[in-house]
Amino acid sequence: MSSNSSNFSTSLPSPHRAHRLRRTAAVALGLALAAALTGCAADSPPPEAAGPTVSMNASASAVDSRERLTVDGGTREYLLHRPAAEGGGPRPLLIAFHGRGADAEHLRKQSGLDRAAEARGMLLVYPEALGKAWGAGTAPTGQRPDPDADVRFTEALIAELVRTGRADPRRVYVAGFSNGGSMALRMAAQRPDLVAGAASVSGELPTGSAAVKPTGPVPVLIVYGAEDPVRPLAGLPSPGTAGPGEEPITATMSARASAEAFATAAGAGGPAEEGKPGYDSVTWQPGPAGAAVRLLVMHGAGHTWPGSAAAPPAGFGPVSTALDASSTLLDFLSPQRR
Repeated sequence: MSSNSSNFSTSLPSPHRAHRLRRTAAVALGLALAAALTGCAADSPPPEAAGPTVSMNASASAVDSRERLTVDGGTREYLLHRPAAEGGGPRPLLIAFHGRGADAEHLRKQSGLDRAAEARGMLLVYPEALGKAWGAGTAPTGQRPDPDADVRFTEALIAELVRTGRADPRRVYVAGFSNGGSMALRMAAQRPDLVAGAASVSGELPTGSAAVKPTGPVPVLIVYGAEDPVRPLAGLPSPGTAGPGEEPITATMSARASAEAFATAAGAGGPAEEGKPGYDSVTWQPGPAGAAVRLLVMHGAGHTWPGSAAAPPAGFGPVSTALDASSTLLDFLSPQRR
C-alpha cells in the first residue's frame, strides 16, 4: 500500500452486521431498497446518516449494496455485487470503472458483468467517479488539481475489501470502459504490485503531458472497436475542446501502442496475429514474469461494449456480437495471480 493512501476509513457496518440486516429486514426493505439502489446516481449521494443500501438480486440471489468509503477527508461511493454463495474465504475482486459522463449503474447495465462475475464466484465493485470522470492521466487540470486522487481511492478501496476479509489480495483485477478503461490501464501501469491483471474496453493509455507508462509486468487485455468514432483505434493525440465547465479530454496513444507498452514492460515475446470471425487478435507471449498481453480489434464496431444488450448512445457506432466482452475479459483475468 502506498503511503499516499494511508488516511482512509469506512463508516459502514461489518459484513456480519450487513448479513443480519439482510436476514431480518428483507420484508420491510425489499422493493424500497432495490429502488434506492437503481435510482441513486453519483451526483445524488444518500444522507450521511444512512447505512449501506442492500438489495437481493432476484435473478441469482446475489447481494448488492451501495457503500461508502472515506478517502483523503472526502466520501466516495461504490456499488458492490457479492456472489450468492457466501463463505469460503476471500474472493477474487474485480473493480470496474465506468466511462466519462456515465456512472456505476450505467456500466453495470451496459456490460452485464454481474452475471459473468457471479458465474466465477467473483466480488465485483463499480466505483463512482468524481464529476463522472476518472483521473486516468497524470496531468493536473482546473477541475482536477490532484490527478492522483483516483489512484489513492482505488488503493484504499482494495485495502478496505482485503482488510474486511472479502477480497483476496493476490487476485485483484481492474477493468473499465472508455475513460474508465484508461483508468484501469493506469492502475495496472502504476501499481503492478497491487493489480494481478487489467482489461480495457475502448480505453487507451494517456500520452502527452498526462502520459502514463507501465512500470512492471501485468497481464493486460485491450478490446477495441475498429471503427470507434469517439476514441479512435489509432489514438487521440489531439483531443477536441471540452464543453463549457467540463474537464479537458486526455490525449491517448493508439490501442496497439498501449498494448505494446505493457508487453515491453513485461519482457514479452513478439506479437502473434490471428484473424478470428468478427475480430483480429494480437497476442504477445508471456515474458519471464508470465504476463501475457492481448489486443482484440472488433470488425466494424464502434465505441461500445461487445456483446452488450444495451443500446449505445447516438454516434457511438455499432455493438459487435462476435464475442461477449464480459466473459472474454474475465476468462483472461481469472487465472492470473499476483
